[in-house]
Amino acid sequence: MSLRRLLGISAGVSGRLRRSLSTGATSRPPWVLFEQAAAAGGSRLRSSACIVEPPGFSQLSVPALNVNTSDVPDPDSDVVQILCGKVCSASGDGLLLVTVYDMRAPAPILAKQGAHHVRQMITEIVPEHYPDTTRFLCNPLTGQVTRLPDIGDGPTQLLCGPHMGVLTQADRGHGPPDRLAVAELQGNRILRFLSDTGHWELAATAPYQLPLARRVYFERGQHDQEAVAFGGRLWWVDLTWGAISADPFSDRPEPRFVELPRGSVLPARVEAPTRRLLRTVEEGEALRRGGLGRYRRMGVSDGRLRYVEVWDREPFVLSVFALDDEGSAWTLEHRLVLSRLWADGDHPWLPLPEKTTPQISALDPLNGNVIYLSVGEHVVVVDMNREEVIGSSPRDGTSSCVTCVLPPWLDSSRIPAAEEFAFSGKKDDGENKTLADVLVRSGGSHTN
Repeated sequence: MSLRRLLGISAGVSGRLRRSLSTGATSRPPWVLFEQAAAAGGSRLRSSACIVEPPGFSQLSVPALNVNTSDVPDPDSDVVQILCGKVCSASGDGLLLVTVYDMRAPAPILAKQGAHHVRQMITEIVPEHYPDTTRFLCNPLTGQVTRLPDIGDGPTQLLCGPHMGVLTQADRGHGPPDRLAVAELQGNRILRFLSDTGHWELAATAPYQLPLARRVYFERGQHDQEAVAFGGRLWWVDLTWGAISADPFSDRPEPRFVELPRGSVLPARVEAPTRRLLRTVEEGEALRRGGLGRYRRMGVSDGRLRYVEVWDREPFVLSVFALDDEGSAWTLEHRLVLSRLWADGDHPWLPLPEKTTPQISALDPLNGNVIYLSVGEHVVVVDMNREEVIGSSPRDGTSSCVTCVLPPWLDSSRIPAAEEFAFSGKKDDGENKTLADVLVRSGGSHTN
């Protein structure tokens, strides 16, 4: 069976979706790049988004109302509360999964000016404080925000959700979603939240066999990139090896593994997760710089699943592969030498500072020929088919972003079943603690 038939979409439906995204009546762009760092604060009931056309990064702000917090530090102490938001992933039709962490940071008081305190700049967090975690679903155009039920307490919350994805379903096959799932693969089970039930559960998967006796990277509590929603399945990616996909709506999900293109598979990583919170900004930046997600990425582009990689050394060769309709093999579509591409041009990111390398920011979801790169302090847009730079923009802040399409119906649709659990602020302590206990004890692994 072809992948297109397996995923339940036709070429006509895929084409209509791409055209509708490209010809919306509003002036907003058909898709955006959301910066992963999200602000969290205020008592408003809705989120707000600063939407800019790529290659610029859009920004999201979510309300602090109903965020889980422990005891807030005394305002006269040398420790402050920080609410850190993160855009974790996006559905294929524009809903965002956002996680907010309630952190603590040392910030000694340098001077007091009435009720205002002048504090030392924050450069690290308090690692002994396990942050409370709150997860939201967000419609970035309407501002609707839906809080998901909690998963356990304290450290247990941190063990769940580093690579959760969002998948939606529409009864008509396209258009506003009627239901959604938030899920992550954990060995031979899927932890999932279904809008139809309004709670978290563990679903056993059908037995599946990986081709080698090794574990995928995300089973160790770490991840390279966000989960990808594509054709009725969620795809969890190990950028050294491949991706596992499954339908989180299924009563018994059937995982399928797709290996990376030949020549791209790397040896299994041997480092064990420390489960230690990163203490300083420098530690976080060092971890990001060392991640494969800078040079490799899997995503949906022009209705197909594509894999992109770039060399981390001169001459910076950029390659694009597409998964075939059988879901079993990759086809090399483009290969381009970046150093040669911009060698004779007058570009603002040249000359490259020492140790600066091009990094992959995103795939254009509507054009399979276009790749967005982070080069120094700029985002650079490359058309692989035309073999030329077609745009660039100064980069303000991080190079980490999540691609989000904005279909025409998004600004008038609601998050499915939101009235049942939005902003409830209630915990089903018995169910969630039991679930958390199972997750902590299991450490799950796939069937070999």
